[in-house]
Amino acid sequence: MRLTGPDGSGVRERLASALFARVAGPEGPKNRALIHGTPGPRWFGPDRPIRTVHGDASMFIGGLSALLLQSLHPLAMAAVSAHSGFRGDPWGRLQRTSTFLAVTTYGTAESAQEACDRVRAVHQRVRGVTSEGTAYHAADPHLLGWVHVAEIDSFLRAHQRYGARPLSGADCDAYVTDTARVAAALGVLDPPRNRAELAERLTAYRGEVRATPEARDAARFLLLNPPVPLVARLPYGVLAANAVSLLPSWAAAELRLPRLQLVDSVCVRPLGGAFTSAVRWALAPSRARSVTPVA
Repeated sequence: MRLTGPDGSGVRERLASALFARVAGPEGPKNRALIHGTPGPRWFGPDRPIRTVHGDASMFIGGLSALLLQSLHPLAMAAVSAHSGFRGDPWGRLQRTSTFLAVTTYGTAESAQEACDRVRAVHQRVRGVTSEGTAYHAADPHLLGWVHVAEIDSFLRAHQRYGARPLSGADCDAYVTDTARVAAALGVLDPPRNRAELAERLTAYRGEVRATPEARDAARFLLLNPPVPLVARLPYGVLAANAVSLLPSWAAAELRLPRLQLVDSVCVRPLGGAFTSAVRWALAPSRARSVTPVA
């Protein structure tokens, strides 16, 4: 009895189903149908760079790298530690985030705005004080700005290194412009609209960001103790190593994550390319762009 087609389609379909279930959750098929099947105007047309980036398998690496980079703002990390439940329900958080990105990238303009409004309502309720006694509020536009630029820089870095079709310089700028639409709807004031502005904004935050004990603890959880089955530990290790490799050197140093340039070039990056190619191959039949695969 043949278990797979001559092209390995049986294996590919099982892998695609497992990945989609993890990333999209039990409501994934329903959400995918609503996102792509509901008629109406979209924020972004089919030719926009945001669709190219957010629909590529490189988002797996970019998403994990973004979490590590975002953790370096003490106020953002304190809010995540106290309110996100990323330890108790990491897959649920992944599924909510990936669905939000899918809705805002591919859904109707009405659905995208509603998704942003829901997130803003949650942010309004997230307040607290860090272990050092500093108050934080998740709706603070300045804090939201850090989360946005760290995320977008990571996604774009990942796509340019591992994406199936790296963007031209003009399209990289257009991607930053696209994401500014979503950032503004979430409450970010004057989000960057090209790579130069993105780099300037990241530099402007350098005086505020550092690795707190909570950030290093989160990095250990994400990189060394992930909630994945034993059979998935090896590919997840490749994902984790490439997420670290993607970080700016100063960010990796803050988190005390070792990086050796020779190992990165000879081993880590080629494995990252193989990883994203395998994910891209697996998800091709189910059109991975239906639910964006990020953390």
